Order: sequence, then C-alpha cells, then structure tokens
Amino acid sequence: MSQSLKDLSIFIRANLWLVPVIAALLGAVFYYAAPPPPMRMTISAGFPAGGYETFAKKLKTELAKQGFELEIINSSGSQQNVERLLDPNSGVDIALLQSGQELGLNENERAQLFSLGAMYQEPLWLFLRKGVKVNTLADLAKYRVAIGSPNGGSSLIVLPLLQANGIDIDNLGDNWHLYSGPKATQELLEKKLDAVFLMVPPENEFIQKFASNPEVELFHFERAIAYERHFPFVKGLEVNQGLLSIAQNLPKENTTTLSSKALLVVNDSFHPALTPLVLAAAREAMKKGTLLDEPDTWPIEDQNAFPMLDEAAYFYTKGLPLLQRYLPFRIASLADRYIILLFPLLVVLFPLFKVAGPVYRWRIRSRIYRWYKILRDIDKKLLKDTTPENLEEEIQRLLLMQNDLAKVEVPLAFTHELYELHLHVRYVVQRLKQLQDSNDSAQASYNHLIL
Repeated sequence: MSQSLKDLSIFIRANLWLVPVIAALLGAVFYYAAPPPPMRMTISAGFPAGGYETFAKKLKTELAKQGFELEIINSSGSQQNVERLLDPNSGVDIALLQSGQELGLNENERAQLFSLGAMYQEPLWLFLRKGVKVNTLADLAKYRVAIGSPNGGSSLIVLPLLQANGIDIDNLGDNWHLYSGPKATQELLEKKLDAVFLMVPPENEFIQKFASNPEVELFHFERAIAYERHFPFVKGLEVNQGLLSIAQNLPKENTTTLSSKALLVVNDSFHPALTPLVLAAAREAMKKGTLLDEPDTWPIEDQNAFPMLDEAAYFYTKGLPLLQRYLPFRIASLADRYIILLFPLLVVLFPLFKVAGPVYRWRIRSRIYRWYKILRDIDKKLLKDTTPENLEEEIQRLLLMQNDLAKVEVPLAFTHELYELHLHVRYVVQRLKQLQDSNDSAQASYNHLIL
C-alpha cells in the first residue's frame, strides 16, 4: 500500500468519531423534515360521461405520467362532492365543485375547504323539443322539464333562475323532474320530456346526440346580462352559429347561454405540496382548449368562492417551483424539503469540521505522546535509589518499548515527532546503561578493597 493510502487510512480511522455525530444530525433532519407528499389521492367527480368525470379522467392521465395515482369516484354532482369533502371519513381529498356552491355553506364549512382555481367553464344548456315555445324560463311551468339532481350542479343554478322567474321552487309540480344526464337525454329524444337542463362540455356525448337530432333546439338566454347582475356566480356565454354541429347548423344563429366555473377544491387531507403537480396536470389537460375556450387559457386563479392555497397562488403567479421544472416530481418534492433544512445543518457542520482538524492532530500526537509517560516515570526513578536489578529491568522495558514504537502508524507529517521519541528513548537507555556501568565500577572497586 502506498504511503498516501496509508495516510488516508489513518485519517479516516482517526476521524471515525464524526460518523455517529453526522448520522445523528442527518437523522434529526429526516425526523423534523415534513413527510413527503403521498403519490395517491381520491377525487370525487360527477355522473358517468359527465363533464366532471371527463375532466377527472384527463387529469388522471396527466398525473400518471409522473407516477401519481388518481382514483376517481363518481357522484351525483357538485352538492355530493362538497358533502364528501366535508366528511372526514369519505376518503376524498379533492373534488370538482360548481361556482356558487359556496353560497349554501356556512362560514365554518367554507373555512374547511381551499381552492386550487377554476379549471374550465361549465355551460348551462337548455335544450327544447322542437315546437316547444319558450320566451322566458317562466314559460317552462307548463312543460315537462328535467332540471337536474338536487345534489347536482345544474339544479344549483337552475332553481334560483326559476325562482327569479316567479316559479315556486318549494312546491314544484309533477312536470318538474329532478334528474339529468343520460336518462334525461334519452327521454327528451323519446319525447317523454319537453326540456332538459344540462351542465356538460360542448364535446360531451349528450350534447352531440342533441346536435345531430333536428328535433332538438337550443334555448337562447336573451336576459343573460340581467342574470349576471343578480347572480354573480353565472356569466353569459356566446355560442357561435354551428359551433355544436356544423352539419345540423346548431345553433342556427349566434346564441347566448349561461355558464359557471368548475372549481377544483380540496380539504385538509390534501397535501399542499401536491398543488403544483395537480395544477400542471390540469394545465396540460386543458392545453388544447375546448369548443368554447381558447387553448392555454385554463385553469385560472379564483379566490371568490374559497380561500386559495398559497401554493396555488404561487403557481398562477410564477409557475412551477424551480426544481420541478427540471426534475421528476417525486425527486423535486423531496429536494425542496431537505434543501430548507440544509442551511441550519451547514451551520452546525461548519464548526464541527473546523474542530475536526485540531481533534485529528491531537489524536495522532496522542499515539506518540502517551509513550512519554513511561520515560517520565523512569526519570523520576533515577532520582531515587535504584538497585542494579531495577536498572536492568528498566533497560529491558525500554528496549521492548522501541520494538512497539516501530509498529506505531502516523502520517508522514508527524513522522519527525515519532523519530524524536525514538531518540529520547535511546537517550534514556544510554543514561540507564551509564548508571549501570557506574554502579558496576563502584561495586568492583569495593570488592577489590575488601580483598
């Protein structure tokens, strides 16, 4: 083994005490650092093939690219979604809610929910069977109308609109049907219903069924601006001629309908560190836009309904955190956590490593200096009466000590101190031998005189 490797080996062995110290510090960092975010969560969507489920499936596809699992649970709509979010035993972490849903919650319930922003527009469609004459929503009182489930999002908008048009929503007649979706779609096509309210994207299969059927017409909300003023959670939405179906030219002219916003809302079980991951996935899901929305316009910040997570506000202002722009989410999220604790760790490690040098020198020199205790003890004995037998014993002791010194390993930088110790040992041996010779001469003179 070369001398440099020997010196390195000595250095490592002399500083092994640092290993448990650093291990303890790293253990403290891992212990006090926030736990990494889970790689799985559950979303409460909507009815099968509805707008909420369609978006949730797109979101699931994008999240899967980062190794994240999103479980989708169907629901009857926005009302059931908010109930699941408020239920700590539901297992739901995130859900899609319709803007305006917050109006039915008390202050304590609203404080338990947080917004990640608005994901897309939710258009409210009113489809009529051809021949049904409706000028205002009040005219629907004499027709068979599906207004949506009580737990759904469409009824959340439709009922206030009907009430504003003078319809007693607390005493609805048998002509009002509290369901929507595929059942209402099929019954309108079969002429079992005269009108259907739907809240689904324009690409949805229900809309396309109506668009391909010449016996179905789209209602025009002439008083959209008035509804906007009275109900802040709805907006007028322009639908251009032929947008829903070019072949059937539906609508047959530029038409106005109403819309709300689909909000992505979380509860306390949602890990805030997942926010940029979810919003980036949502942005990818909506990247190409829809028939109603321009590309790269959604999701958007929305703080009107629920307080927004700080992480969401950061995302809309500055985009993804720096590390997540270049690293996979799992690695970047861990790095974010431990980098925060890196600075206090360095504050502790800097003086520790600064002390390591003097401690290393002390440990190496202690290999040499501990032998001087033997020399000092022998020096003290020289000042006392020492028998010849004791002198011989100490000489042999020092000679053995020289053999042991030959086995002592020190780096080259400390070799001169080891050789100085060898010289000092030889010096003491010479002194002992001189004293021994002196004693032998005295004894010989004494014996001669006696003879």
